[in-house]
Amino acid sequence: MKFLLKDQYWPYFLLSARVLLAWTLFHYGWAKLTGSQFGVDEKTMNLPLKEVGLFRLSWYLADHQPFKAFIGISQIGVSLLLVFNRTAIIGAFASIPIWLNILMWDITFMEGMTTAFTFRLSFYLLLTGLILYQSGNKVLPALQSLTENKSSIAYPYWVYLTLPVAAICLEVLGAIPNAILSYAGLLGK
Repeated sequence: MKFLLKDQYWPYFLLSARVLLAWTLFHYGWAKLTGSQFGVDEKTMNLPLKEVGLFRLSWYLADHQPFKAFIGISQIGVSLLLVFNRTAIIGAFASIPIWLNILMWDITFMEGMTTAFTFRLSFYLLLTGLILYQSGNKVLPALQSLTENKSSIAYPYWVYLTLPVAAICLEVLGAIPNAILSYAGLLGK
């Protein structure tokens, strides 16, 4: 049996972190798709609303489709991105809003368990940051390109002043199909 060389410890640690994060996301995503996460029991459903705690109320609300499926599929998709070397950076970046969303959800709704979940999810964010830090030679040029002041198309100053009007026109254009369907009585109520 071969042992890890000294220069392989850090990459092995980060690979382990990717596996942990991927497994965690996959596990919770799968639980959402199979009905093992979210929802409340009949007893809770029969309580007056003022007697239902925030946690149970949040789980009731999160149990509705397509929200639940979207969250589950997103978590599984990001977990798969984290597993493969070619997509690990994209997976790490895509996992950040997922971890932050779960963290905010838990801070807001997890009565009595906030501290434990805050530390756990903060640790996941730290591991995600370390994965991105390891890939700095690939990540830094992408981030630097975001701050460059180069645009492929330059407009005169006055054109930028017309953008709010153009945006409103686009919004109206996007509303036309709804207006037609509503007028024809085909839009569900």
